[in-house]
Amino acid sequence: MKVTDILKKKKPVFSFEFFLPKSPEAKQQFQETLEKLKPFAPDFVSLTYGAGGSARAETVELAGEIKNKHGFETMMHLTCVAHSKPEIAAIVKRVKDLGIENILALRGDLPKDAPVTPLEQRDYRFATDLIKHLKGLDGFCLGVAGYPEKHPEAPSKEKDLEHIKEKVAAGADFITTQLFFDNQDYFDFVDKARAIGITLHIIPGIMPITNVTQVQRFSAMCGAKVPAGLLKDLESVKNDPRAVIDVSIRHAVKQCKELLAKGAPGIHFYTLNRSAATREILKGLKS
Repeated sequence: MKVTDILKKKKPVFSFEFFLPKSPEAKQQFQETLEKLKPFAPDFVSLTYGAGGSARAETVELAGEIKNKHGFETMMHLTCVAHSKPEIAAIVKRVKDLGIENILALRGDLPKDAPVTPLEQRDYRFATDLIKHLKGLDGFCLGVAGYPEKHPEAPSKEKDLEHIKEKVAAGADFITTQLFFDNQDYFDFVDKARAIGITLHIIPGIMPITNVTQVQRFSAMCGAKVPAGLLKDLESVKNDPRAVIDVSIRHAVKQCKELLAKGAPGIHFYTLNRSAATREILKGLKS
């Protein structure tokens, strides 16, 4: 089922995001995570795509396994920055053969361990180019990324929203946001998007914090600021792993409740391939 059809049928929608496990131990843990999350019946799950399309064959096959073996409606991330049109065509054919209908279309990060094709020579310079290509194939529901605190490379929030509007015009069907810890950033982002004519569903992305170093690293990477009060609470218990998780879960539950109460269509959880914190947040929401 397409994500847009799910959004039409029910609210709130809950979804989980995973990444490709690499080691045998990580693969085993991932399978266990999937099984533990099954009772929570997510409306869909997503699988990220390596920088520059690294391990793309494994990613595509795992996405098919998640859908066809485990029974989760699956959205596969697809980046285009390091791919040619023939490569994308081959990937998309396999994705279709696996019965996957949902793609999160992204530019992606440049590969760090491979030659980088100059911008003007790339088949896909931006995510918009990939969206136009996929839309022309028919049959896919296309998600795009939104940054409540703006994309790290964007010169301003206004310019960033203009780029999202270009993606919408190219054929995007819904928006999923990068993680954030202050709900006002999401509400402001939605208000500004609506003001310039973006009417698509905007699903907020929430990430449970499992340690203080992790949140600092993710914040630096994607530009998500941590509210002073939350950071103070985390710092006060940083040497107690369980207490850090407890603080994180309380904050995430509070975030999710307010987001849903004020009209968010659902929640997209960045699980980091672990289930415990996400399961506890969902239990907190239900209680």
